[in-house]
Amino acid sequence: MSDETTNARATDGAPREAEGPGKDPRGPRGRRGPRPDRPKRRDVNGWVVLDKSVGVTSTQAVAMVKRAFNAKKAGHAGTLDPLASGILPIALGEATKTVPFVMDGRKAYLFTVSWGAQTDTDDAEGEIVARSDARPTPAEIEAILPDFVGEIMQVPPRFSAIKIAGERAYDLARDGETVELVARPVEIDRISLVAHAGDTSVFEAECGRGTYVRALARDFGRRLGCLGHVSSLRRTRVGPFTEEDTVEAQDLEAFRAATEAGEGPALEDLVLPVQTALGELEAVPVSRDAAARLMRGQSVILRGRDAPLEGQAYATFGGVLVSTGTIERGEFVPHRVFNLKA
Repeated sequence: MSDETTNARATDGAPREAEGPGKDPRGPRGRRGPRPDRPKRRDVNGWVVLDKSVGVTSTQAVAMVKRAFNAKKAGHAGTLDPLASGILPIALGEATKTVPFVMDGRKAYLFTVSWGAQTDTDDAEGEIVARSDARPTPAEIEAILPDFVGEIMQVPPRFSAIKIAGERAYDLARDGETVELVARPVEIDRISLVAHAGDTSVFEAECGRGTYVRALARDFGRRLGCLGHVSSLRRTRVGPFTEEDTVEAQDLEAFRAATEAGEGPALEDLVLPVQTALGELEAVPVSRDAAARLMRGQSVILRGRDAPLEGQAYATFGGVLVSTGTIERGEFVPHRVFNLKA
């Protein structure tokens, strides 16, 4: 705030003198005047697939995207630890209704395991709790990988978001409490060794929801008798989104500046359609009347020989997403409706 004082008006509308020395120009109790008008939040609907950098939390990344678009509503489809980089899909506006479909999708990772030490967090940020002088050979690593493919039982890391009696495991662990997590089933589609250099090995993995790569590194090390932890992690796919869809934080700022200056590509060019998240569902075009019924939460009968008979699907009118739902005995039953314009 400037040190200069200015003329103002009293509550009765008469002019008054500016405050003299020693008086607070902000008035009683130091209250400031009204803030300058902030730009009104906008309705932005769609997906921005951010290539998150190391050191940035998922919450910070969402705030960054929301601020760049001045969007009313935003959320992410699956936390990515600060240590990790890569794909963080961020839903804007009506796209937040499709987040569960993305979170249920398959994920892919490229990660490095450092051998010879186990940490309390199972990654490089934690404290070392055990050491080993042993180092695995590529052949020894390759020999155990098949045992980690398919449906396996995995104990999540102590420092994880799993809830125990209503509290996050990482909060309990930080408070020094003993955290005992039970093994749970997870699905691993594929794991391959892509590089090995004595003290470290690089892997690629494709897996389902709920899989902890840190736990894989921990269990690899224990199985090989050499201990290990994740020292770098990059997510390369989340559901329908791949690295080809990503945008970096600096690109967001560049596009925003260009948009404000009326030059170059528009910021909205970075937004993918809401229905991008629904790539694994059947798309069902409907008529205007049927779309109106779905928007009111009413089911519609699907006609035509090509109409799907069962399963999850989404309905569109004129190429615009209207509703997600299920098809039951030739009838589309809406679960979520979307307020989108052509």
